[in-house]
Amino acid sequence: MVLRRPNLRSLSLLSFLSKTLERAVLGQLSCYLSQNDLLDPNQSGFKTGHSTETALLCVTEALRTAKANSLSSALILLDLSVAFDTVNHQILLSTLSELGISGAAHAWIASYLTGRSYQVAWRESVSAPRALTTGVPQGSVLGPLLFSLYTKSLGSVISSHGLSYHCYADDTQLIFSFPPSDNQVANRISACLADISVWTTDHHLKLNLGKTELLFLPGKDCPFHDLTITVDNSLVSSSQSAKNLGVTLDNTLSFSTNIKAVTRSCRVMLYNIRRVRPCLTQEAAQVLVQALVISRLDYCNSLLAGLPACAIKPLQLIQNAAARLVFNLPKFSHVTPLLRSLHWLPVEARIRYKSMVLAYGAVRGTAPPYLQALIRPYTQTRALRSSTSGLLASLPLRKHSSRSSQSKLFAALAPQWWNKLPHDARTAESITTFRRHLKPHLFKEYLG
Repeated sequence: MVLRRPNLRSLSLLSFLSKTLERAVLGQLSCYLSQNDLLDPNQSGFKTGHSTETALLCVTEALRTAKANSLSSALILLDLSVAFDTVNHQILLSTLSELGISGAAHAWIASYLTGRSYQVAWRESVSAPRALTTGVPQGSVLGPLLFSLYTKSLGSVISSHGLSYHCYADDTQLIFSFPPSDNQVANRISACLADISVWTTDHHLKLNLGKTELLFLPGKDCPFHDLTITVDNSLVSSSQSAKNLGVTLDNTLSFSTNIKAVTRSCRVMLYNIRRVRPCLTQEAAQVLVQALVISRLDYCNSLLAGLPACAIKPLQLIQNAAARLVFNLPKFSHVTPLLRSLHWLPVEARIRYKSMVLAYGAVRGTAPPYLQALIRPYTQTRALRSSTSGLLASLPLRKHSSRSSQSKLFAALAPQWWNKLPHDARTAESITTFRRHLKPHLFKEYLG
């Protein structure tokens, strides 16, 4: 048998009782870490209210803000090989001690990590058990949190070089924004990557420079830098686009490459569903289309906020084709009545819907702190009327900033869209109530 993927590894087979106990420990451990502010605020993996979308929104917001201020940026996407499998238990336990986890709790986690073994079964043959001396159990409840604590000190290494960063699990993104006159960019990034390489070696991890990607995003009226970084005799060259957490980012943040990729994959799904459509009821077809097509259109769609209608038109054409397929209608059938019948918001409205849901979390304090920091409530000296309560302050246009770049910022669009919502939506006490007011509002605006 040939294993074509170098990192192929099955999930740990853990009992239901074990996972139940882990959840109890996870709750107590997370509570302790949160109350003592011990979690990395730039780590979005495995946290309530955080997601790949919020992580990407944080990164793109930083890049767009830099561009609005006429700064260029370099985005470096680090690749750590088999990171979860090579966690050193002694270093992890030492890290937990530094975080104040001691006594019975420390001993329990040590027992949880050690004494594990694995076997390989092939047909009728089973290998002898081998001890697992490194790694956290994949598929476990506690493993992801322990890994994020293990890598927490990496942030201080990055920050010491003046770079910002954001992580989602073992995916780390470095951001360095700089004025066009800075001619030490390559040297500073190289020095940072060299120290990261030393850190990963010390922590028994492997930085795969061959798969590390570099994206250069020029600022407004800034020259293009053909950045080439040299680290440990390996070259990291800049590219036009790079895939990050399932979304392809390009060096202009137009998302044109990602939209093409999403459109292409959706067409394949529509073709496959169309082949079996005669065997499906309308309800079954709708379930399939929503699961396999609409979900792709919705993935991280808040990143597309502020793009012109012509940019997202390919996605709208996919949704139109999906609606016609559900009703088994010909290609040029009028689609607006179909969207009304399916209760589907058009693509542009879906982008706005997602952005407003994220804004609601930021207003109510359930979104990540980095999103909460992007918006602030509107205040005025005189007493507020009920009709003006729940409003957000608009983002002021900075002097010498790019208006087109700033108009795409979440910090600019969220208050603009939020303040147009009905009073009942802005003051909703729960996300369920907010969604109940938001969708009819957008439905009426876009579909009449």
